[in-house]
Amino acid sequence: MDCKYLKECGSCSLFMPYSEQIEFKKELIGSKFNQFFDGVFEFFGSNDKHYRIRSEFGIWHSQDDINYTMNSTNKSKIFIDECPKVSKPIFDIMPKLLNILRNNTHLKERLFGVEFLDVNGKILLTLLYHKKLDDDFKNVIDNLQKRLDVFVIARSKGKKISNSDISLVEKLIINNKEYKFTFSENAFVQPNKQVNQKMIEWALSCVDSADDLLELYCGHGNFTIPISFAFNRVLATEINKSSIANAIKNCELNGVDNIKFVRLSADELMQAFAKEREFFRLKEVDLFDYNFTHIFVDPPRAGLEMSVINFIKNYENIIYVSCNPDTLFLNLQELCKTHTVERFAIFDQFANTHHIECGVLLKERKNI
Repeated sequence: MDCKYLKECGSCSLFMPYSEQIEFKKELIGSKFNQFFDGVFEFFGSNDKHYRIRSEFGIWHSQDDINYTMNSTNKSKIFIDECPKVSKPIFDIMPKLLNILRNNTHLKERLFGVEFLDVNGKILLTLLYHKKLDDDFKNVIDNLQKRLDVFVIARSKGKKISNSDISLVEKLIINNKEYKFTFSENAFVQPNKQVNQKMIEWALSCVDSADDLLELYCGHGNFTIPISFAFNRVLATEINKSSIANAIKNCELNGVDNIKFVRLSADELMQAFAKEREFFRLKEVDLFDYNFTHIFVDPPRAGLEMSVINFIKNYENIIYVSCNPDTLFLNLQELCKTHTVERFAIFDQFANTHHIECGVLLKERKNI
């Protein structure tokens, strides 16, 4: 990647051509997981630049000037004015915003961070402050919004200011079909849209002889909506209330009527299945009326809790998407006591870094 801050900025950690990064990551994952899988590791690559649709930068004040900052390779701060990893719309707007901030006292005073989110080329800009924001600040935000043609939010402790109804609707193309997703500005969004689409397509390709699906950690339905068309019914759980609300809206946007979203943590769901506790949120759901032929999990970096592992072991097909190879390795040590790894995918969400995401299809051992 052609970046003037390469080897100084700590955001990137791989400095080889992208073709060599692919081989490096294949070898790294292949050697780590060869005890579980001896087949061909599928690799899904990324663009080597302009791939991040969400990014955050610190702001550093020096007398009357300000700069974007990142952590440097030696853990100090480095000043930057661009980042080739971010999407082209974000890349183009970064210097324009910095110039405006430098010449506007109201905007730059006690500003400590800037977040960018690119939704189909429309930018949501979030400014983070260490000062009290009053309602008059809306006029400042309105002017910035008009100058840059973006959505703008200003945040400080306990305060959020925006001048418009911010409607974020992402469009994904999965197997040549368009899907629409609405989500809140602070929702988790897969940062690499191109690879996200490949991840969803791969998960769909793992479905065979399907009846019903149980999904844990569903978020706003990123995987749930497209994969639902391969099943009779889907039960999907998520602990975040806002994500559940958006997931329900996304069913309407995509004409889906076979999904039931329930706001439960993974641990609460385990309690419900074990009949240890009754939940009002499940009053319209008969857990035991489903015929779950597949389980789909995309857990946080901590991986699956042992209670969840012991539960999903009871099902024939498990599709596991992981953002942390280390916790995936630990989970597979348990899951492979009852299941075999049939497919293993490597998703390169973050080119030029050591970060790797994985997808695993596990099938129940028939001789147990």
